[in-house]
Amino acid sequence: MFAFSQMKHIIALLLASSLMAQQAQSEKDTLTINPVVLESVTVSALRATEDTPMAFTNISKEELNKQNLGKDLPVLLRFLPNVVTTSDAGAGVGYTGIRVRGSDATRVNITINGIAYNDAESHGTFWVNLPDFASSVEDVQVQRGVGTSTNGAAAFGASINMNTDSIAEEAYTTLSSSAGSFNTFRNTINFSTGISPSGLSLSGRLSNISSDGYIDRAASKLKGYFLQGAYTTNQTKIKALVFGGHERTYHAWNGVDPETLAVNRKYNPAGEQYYDNGLLEGYYQDQVDNYNQDHTQLHIEQQLNDTSSLSIGLNYTHGYGYYQEFHDLWYDQNVSFGGKTSYDYLNLSPIQMNGHPITETENVVRKWLDNDFYVVNMAFRHQSEKLIFDAGAYYSSYEGLHFGELIWANRADVNPKHRFYENIGKKKDGNIFYKVDYALHEKWHLYADAQVRWIDYKISGKIAGPETLTVHDAHTFFNPKTGVVYKPNKANHFYVSYAKAHKEPNRSDYENGNPVPEELDDIELGWRWKSDKASILANLYLMNYKNQLVLTGALDDVGAPIRTNSGDSFRRGIELESTWNVAPNWNWQANLSWSKNRNKDYFFARDGKLVALGDSHLSYSPALIAAEQLTYSHGAWSITFASKYVGEQYMGNIDAALSKLSSYAVHDIQILATLLTKKNGPRLDVNLHVYNVFNQWYSSNGYFYTYDDDWSVPDTITTIEGVGYYPQAGRHFLAGLTLKF
Repeated sequence: MFAFSQMKHIIALLLASSLMAQQAQSEKDTLTINPVVLESVTVSALRATEDTPMAFTNISKEELNKQNLGKDLPVLLRFLPNVVTTSDAGAGVGYTGIRVRGSDATRVNITINGIAYNDAESHGTFWVNLPDFASSVEDVQVQRGVGTSTNGAAAFGASINMNTDSIAEEAYTTLSSSAGSFNTFRNTINFSTGISPSGLSLSGRLSNISSDGYIDRAASKLKGYFLQGAYTTNQTKIKALVFGGHERTYHAWNGVDPETLAVNRKYNPAGEQYYDNGLLEGYYQDQVDNYNQDHTQLHIEQQLNDTSSLSIGLNYTHGYGYYQEFHDLWYDQNVSFGGKTSYDYLNLSPIQMNGHPITETENVVRKWLDNDFYVVNMAFRHQSEKLIFDAGAYYSSYEGLHFGELIWANRADVNPKHRFYENIGKKKDGNIFYKVDYALHEKWHLYADAQVRWIDYKISGKIAGPETLTVHDAHTFFNPKTGVVYKPNKANHFYVSYAKAHKEPNRSDYENGNPVPEELDDIELGWRWKSDKASILANLYLMNYKNQLVLTGALDDVGAPIRTNSGDSFRRGIELESTWNVAPNWNWQANLSWSKNRNKDYFFARDGKLVALGDSHLSYSPALIAAEQLTYSHGAWSITFASKYVGEQYMGNIDAALSKLSSYAVHDIQILATLLTKKNGPRLDVNLHVYNVFNQWYSSNGYFYTYDDDWSVPDTITTIEGVGYYPQAGRHFLAGLTLKF
């Protein structure tokens, strides 16, 4: 693997060769950089097309670049249908999240060049580990619902398929800088040597992003890199990539309670330190998350004949790092009662001090993760006039070492870096699939898709506590899909499809109980209409779940959502998308999603008694989500007014009034302009984006929890409810300059 420092030296050398290549091409127009579209067979096999009976949205590199001033990828996708995004630090830099159709990121399948990106154990997607990755993405496809067969964990709300940079025919260098509110800065350099006569090319990126965050002390320091070498001929395409990043962020995953929100919505309780009398002393300065993630990929494409092609993909991902936190004795004994200052938690033996046993101590711990992820996949495509046939196979092996170190304690006799827990997780994941798209007639297309997936997952050792955790779970899933597309004319497409999906529990599910796999039946019915000036997509969906792993609203000790099987539940709704060239120079894009999301016959233990709630709202599933973007463009500049509305939602599944998260609407204004463009010369673009222009105070996420009080009143159990919120930034801005030469 390449270390980040090594990458900088390599890319510096490659930049020099890029500049020399540009000088040698002085008679060519370097302003127009035409990418060679080398979409892999694997990526094609996972993606939907207009002849696929499913709902999807494609986002081009140009569209991403308009939004990309350094915020994380989920924020760049926030205007898509049925999408809700959030940011722990409140301003889109650092830890961010995305939900589609009410499903959180652990249930949204993410792939990069056909390789699964979701963490094998948690199923989460940590975009903070790939800073500024959008600057190296050629295009994105978001499929809502189960979608087509994919690699990795099944899609239970959506799948996001990313394809990294295509190969530019000509050499170029791009310098991008942006700055704005909360001391946010981004500096990025992209380059390509272009394609040599022998078919070789090199390209890459270096990025540095820093931000104080909207929330107090929610600072982020992020470094990202991307390097790609390619060889292409008429029959063969080979791409070798290394990419990744390093992040250091201060914890901001605790949120704030309602009382604090009312007086100081930017407050961050992470790292609080108290005197023995309970007065706040200050904050621990190294309450941070520090993590590296490095990816290596190799993709080989071979055209076998005029109708058939084969691809092979290899991947190795290494992640390593820790989060560090201070455990305050007074807070643990009087507020949280979490026991994190106890000798039992730290796996220490009690000591005697002045004749008295000592069993608790303030401490600083580091909780480490060191993991390796190996992947091999293959894809075959046969395409004739009436038939497209795809077949694929995928196998991955994951091993993750989890351990905790005691860094400091004020009342303990212990060796340096005492390891107070250690466990290892191992996961094997494989699947085979086939897909058939057959044109019965120019107006009728039949679609069939079947996947068999195997999972073997093991955990052994001690987890923080320390408690012993042993898991050995294996599953075999069959996931069929079928549908039909009817095209009565060029303008109209109608489709209907059915898809089945299964999904295994994640690591935290096993830590919190005895989960079982969830199952989904997804029916989609849609209409696509397109003319020269406008387009419409209308999609009806019904998603019936069995044993859906729903978010309870509560969080574990690292801010990760706690889930539980909910029995039978459903999501049904309609999604509308439209684009319209209203008049010369005017374009309007809009989407609206209305849905009903319910648990069936939900039960809850309140005040010591099991209560039947009947149908209750599914957590974090707003019924109404809408977005629009109105753009006026004239020559070299444009201005866009964009809006996003998210309806009210419950943060739990028991319809508690306290758990309701209020609706919100935010509006942005963006100005784009090209200040300098000359043939055979540089190009200078400016991008000004004012977010939340009307300074709306809102929270896009939060948590809800309950516990039983059985000590305040003898022989009485009272269920207590509590909530917390993640406030988002008010009016703020980012401004950027991009120089291409």
